[in-house]
Amino acid sequence: MFGLIIGLLLLITFGIYEFQKCKISRKKIPTIIHINGTRGKSSVTRLIAAGLRAGGKKTIAKTTGSAPAVIYEDGSETPIIRHHGANIKEQIKIIKFAAKKKIDILVLECMAVTPEYQWVTEHEIVQSNIGIITNSRLDHLDVMGPGLKNVTRSLCNTIPKHGVLFTAEHKVFPIIQSEAKKVHCEVVQSTDEGISNEDMYGFSYIEHKENVGLSLKVCEHFGISKQTALDGMYAAKPDIGAMEIYMHKSKDTELHFVHAFAANDPESTEFVINSVKELYPHTHAVAIVLSTRADRIYRSKQLVMMLKEVDFDHLYLIGEQTNTIYSYALNNKLDKKKITDCGWVTG
Repeated sequence: MFGLIIGLLLLITFGIYEFQKCKISRKKIPTIIHINGTRGKSSVTRLIAAGLRAGGKKTIAKTTGSAPAVIYEDGSETPIIRHHGANIKEQIKIIKFAAKKKIDILVLECMAVTPEYQWVTEHEIVQSNIGIITNSRLDHLDVMGPGLKNVTRSLCNTIPKHGVLFTAEHKVFPIIQSEAKKVHCEVVQSTDEGISNEDMYGFSYIEHKENVGLSLKVCEHFGISKQTALDGMYAAKPDIGAMEIYMHKSKDTELHFVHAFAANDPESTEFVINSVKELYPHTHAVAIVLSTRADRIYRSKQLVMMLKEVDFDHLYLIGEQTNTIYSYALNNKLDKKKITDCGWVTG
């Protein structure tokens, strides 16, 4: 028993020691940008870091999305190998690492989901100068819900005290503005109005104008011109979850497969479908592949309901518990002729 008590005391002491070392390291980094939001966090992290590098800022970034990675000052990167799942201790490690590199700016994607962990990450560990809320969507409702207002307030836990917050959110912007006021944080709202189709042609993958507009606004804050920032963004490696398009030609048929599995909420998915239709206006047929997960059945049901408002030709169900989603789709009046239940398939 005595040994157990001593062990716990040593563990607590070590934790306090590491925490204090993190605070010392934090003071050595002039600016930290903390990126939160429902969709686009990894992409915006990469875009902002690329724009800042192009503008001459010594910048390190860390993503934690589809493929977590540390992105160095020269744009090269190293994947983060996790043996025990995601842990906010990663943020402490990267802060200590970045402090030793004597950088200008550290760009961090928020990795906390629950409201409590989001608050602790920002206000006790990261203590950012600049916060980002990309957008607020109906996702992670089991821990952040039940509604959009709840999700938004949860995301607002990472608003920096006495800092500057950038956001591309419009629907629930008043909530963000109200929460920012409580911590004396300035709010800057971005739009995609100044982003032309020509600006978007420079990307090797499908990027959201909303993400680009937000990232350019942040770069502008640091005195970096639009074209300089864009050139850096064009040259940057996209996130593994980016919407790349694969094309296959067979005789008179041309097939385009859009990798959009990272878009797993209704609003983002509908946006992707409409964006692709705009990009390929002469498309004859639109087929959708919905990959289901047993622990995210509610997401699949949300997407099925969204498809009632979308013009498509066929829906293919793959993954876990596809029979549940198939029945749900039929019960909600989707055309049976347009749905194929493929079940669990492997390539």
